[in-house]
Amino acid sequence: MSVVTLDHVERQIARGFRLLRFSPDLEPRFSKDYAAARVRLSVIWGIIGTLIYDLVYFGDRTMVPDVFDDMVKARFLVFTPFVIGCILAVRRWPNALLYDLLSIAIAVLGVTLPMAVATDSSSHYLFVYQNGNSAAFLFFVIALRPRFPAILAGLTLMCASHFAITHLTGAFDDVTYSGIVTFYLTLSIFLAVSAYFLERTDRQNFLNQLRGSLLYSRLELNAEHDELTGLLNRRSLARISEMLWHEAGRPSTISAILLDIDHFKLFNDFHGHIEGDACIRAVSQCIRETADEASFVFRFGGEEILVLSAGRGPLQALAMAERIRAAIERRDIRHRGLGDGRVTASLGVASASPVETTYEKLLQEADKALYEAKRMGRNTVALAPRPEPGTRVA
Repeated sequence: MSVVTLDHVERQIARGFRLLRFSPDLEPRFSKDYAAARVRLSVIWGIIGTLIYDLVYFGDRTMVPDVFDDMVKARFLVFTPFVIGCILAVRRWPNALLYDLLSIAIAVLGVTLPMAVATDSSSHYLFVYQNGNSAAFLFFVIALRPRFPAILAGLTLMCASHFAITHLTGAFDDVTYSGIVTFYLTLSIFLAVSAYFLERTDRQNFLNQLRGSLLYSRLELNAEHDELTGLLNRRSLARISEMLWHEAGRPSTISAILLDIDHFKLFNDFHGHIEGDACIRAVSQCIRETADEASFVFRFGGEEILVLSAGRGPLQALAMAERIRAAIERRDIRHRGLGDGRVTASLGVASASPVETTYEKLLQEADKALYEAKRMGRNTVALAPRPEPGTRVA
């Protein structure tokens, strides 16, 4: 299933869906949501529908007593087990197409069985008895509610079955039979139109809910990411540092890499702020691509970038910082303020156990190491000395 974006949803809303079909990006998502919703209710509707269907047992006794025994077999030994099997099938394989097909099968079987048995009846109440099938039409469309193409197919098959079997009974003259046909055709048309607008409403609600969830996700993403670089921001830093230092299962070691682009003010003076923003974005991308999966990358402020690595000791963090430094240098971003120079970065690395130091103190140590890297001539990495084990920094 392809990833659905807010743009996909917005385009679908603008384009509409008169044929009750979404774009290839959205239709599988709707089908999955539809199947899940129908399966959740399948047991309830299966019990209610079967109970109502079997309670017509009392109508069978009074209206078609001459075929009553066969009616009992049809309802309790054929239809009821079939519905139970359908419920088990859709719960085992929650698939939209399977649900639609089984809904059609239940509806057609529900209409066909009693009237097929009634063809052998000589009861005077067959006209009243056949009217009971209208409940099956209503249940199919309103309760089972398969998708619209399945409803059209189901109503067509139900009408065809009912018309054929009522004709085979030979109990109705032409006028009465035409009245039966007119009634069920009219009922089917009304139900089909209602089903169209019901599904249209379902699809519109689906789009609105999906749009709302995607908008919320985008707001959450924007709230925790820097707009210029796409890196995590200070709000994310507060949340993640709290998690690393105070939640259960915290790592034994945390490393901080603080990076500063060398001579960045001079870069802005010569290139302008637009190219300065592009430079920060390029450097940020370098860091994001080079940092390992256990790292969180933040825009710390201005051209300063912070990398927090959980479970990485000083030597591992030092090696990663060197890889980041080299990647930025290889990016070969021209720096006219340095003549024919290129953009480079200085990095300070500090590591400690969260039990032995605080988040603020670790950043202070990384900051000291960063200034040491600058003092050493820039475009280099400096490692802060690690506190002695057992020393708790307040």
